Amino acid sequence: MQLRPLAANDLDLVAMWMGDKDTYQWLDFGAGLQVLTAPLLAVMSRRDVNYLRLFTSEAHDRPIGAVALSNMATAFGSATLWYVLGDKAYAGRGYTRSAVGRLLATGFGELGLTSVNAWAVETNHASVRILQKNGFRLIGRQRRCHLLEGELHDRLLFDLLATEHRL
Repeated sequence: MQLRPLAANDLDLVAMWMGDKDTYQWLDFGAGLQVLTAPLLAVMSRRDVNYLRLFTSEAHDRPIGAVALSNMATAFGSATLWYVLGDKAYAGRGYTRSAVGRLLATGFGELGLTSVNAWAVETNHASVRILQKNGFRLIGRQRRCHLLEGELHDRLLFDLLATEHRL
């Protein structure tokens, strides 16, 4: 598996993943924005507060998902983690977990972060497991704030310090 930067020719593929309801229903990029279009991804990838990477399987170099550190505040050493598995044929094989782990190693090592936070909707058990397997600790709950199919759900809040991160 490899992590690589988002290139211009990747934008449509990632936008397609982000436009899939099975993906975007779990996301929130602020002000209710859940779907990232190709132009929005292009802007995000150029801003230094975002560190976006695509990940591949071991069998080929075609992207199967994306991982990102967003809202990076270098003065505070903090960022927010998010991730998507675009190619659902690879679900349950540990690729997203591994990609998150490698991204965290870069964030804490090369980027100098000291703290990374993330959240997952309480019913998104796969996402919660990815965070837990990467050493994140549950730090709280944001109640009834995420709308799924007409029902409000809680978001589970997590964080991880550089001193707690293990490869």
